[in-house]
Amino acid sequence: MDRLARRLGVRDAVVIGLGAMLGAGVFVVFAPAAAAAGGVGLLVALALAGFVAFCNATSSARLAARYPESGGTYVYGRERLGPFAGFLAGWGFVVGKTASCAAMALTIGAYLWPGQARVVAVGAVLAVTAVNLRGVAKTATATKVLVVVVLTVLGVVAVVGATDVSAGRLAADGGVDRGVLTAAGLLFFAFAGYARVATLGEEVRDPERTIPRAVPMALGAVLAIYLVLAVVTLGVLGADRLAASTAPLADVVTAIGLPGLAWVVRAGAAVAVIGVLLSLLAGVGRTTLAMARRRDLPGALDAVHPVHRVPHRAELAVAGVVILIVLLGDVRNAIGFSSVTVLVYYAITNAAALTLGPDPHRKLPVRALAALGLAGCLLLAVNLPPASVVTGFAVLAVGATWYALRRRS
Repeated sequence: MDRLARRLGVRDAVVIGLGAMLGAGVFVVFAPAAAAAGGVGLLVALALAGFVAFCNATSSARLAARYPESGGTYVYGRERLGPFAGFLAGWGFVVGKTASCAAMALTIGAYLWPGQARVVAVGAVLAVTAVNLRGVAKTATATKVLVVVVLTVLGVVAVVGATDVSAGRLAADGGVDRGVLTAAGLLFFAFAGYARVATLGEEVRDPERTIPRAVPMALGAVLAIYLVLAVVTLGVLGADRLAASTAPLADVVTAIGLPGLAWVVRAGAAVAVIGVLLSLLAGVGRTTLAMARRRDLPGALDAVHPVHRVPHRAELAVAGVVILIVLLGDVRNAIGFSSVTVLVYYAITNAAALTLGPDPHRKLPVRALAALGLAGCLLLAVNLPPASVVTGFAVLAVGATWYALRRRS
């Protein structure tokens, strides 16, 4: 069996995690989360989503160090819980994240050229796929550039926005209710990228050391950035205006009297989402490769390029499906749908981690965190918008049915 080359160190892995996370929460999810939970509720939901993500990250890091190969929870579920659990995790990841890729591509089009959003989206998918096909080292290098640009733009927004933050607007909506769980489920979409490090486990140097360090470092940095920007957007716009906004950070700089910066923020948004798309397509391609190796997906996708050492057939297949969704599908509800399937994916991650037992090398209560992560994932999943819950579980049921029929035949 062909193996992928181990080329990524701690810094590369952290950057890929940052590139996968930065963008979705800041530019896409804050508005619907504010609509669900209000102002104070948004901050509570962000902290809750971050805590569940931390539990998941701890479980993912332990499992990835034990099983340093491509596939993430698809592999962990198979090894610790059985073939069906692994299949369900892999199916949920591939289906949910493929829809997310289409949503991200359309977001790029909407920011750069609203009148031709689908055309721009297809171009973005083709360009990102071309970079990924050149090898994971090229992916890490490109992601570094994107992360620097995005951090610069977000830093500018945070600094100029902080000058106009109003305590009254922050506290205007003090209610915290069940909408917090809905908002936390939506915001979880913004944190899911940290697992990209685990799905690239076969390409990380010294995975037993690199992965447990890189995952919490990337997650902690992103949580801090999200909290700062959530306070700034709420303090400048207020909960109602934020909930109605389609471009919250652009509206922040416009609201404080700097409309000339809006185009910079829009460009930064496009760069951020390109970074998400770059690492997301890489992760989906590698999970597809892992499933094809075990014939849970067509065996023709089990191929590694002899020169660039990437799963080229899997990545081309995923790109083709994403382009089809971009051209024909309606992905407005992709965030909710993706959140349902990915939360199930991480529920399986935590269940697998519970079978590892205690870890004498870690001071954290890893088994308790895995149990809390499992419960948190299921709680957030069922509290997402009803249409997303029904669609997400229906797609998981279709996959489970196909698996059962294939096994029987």
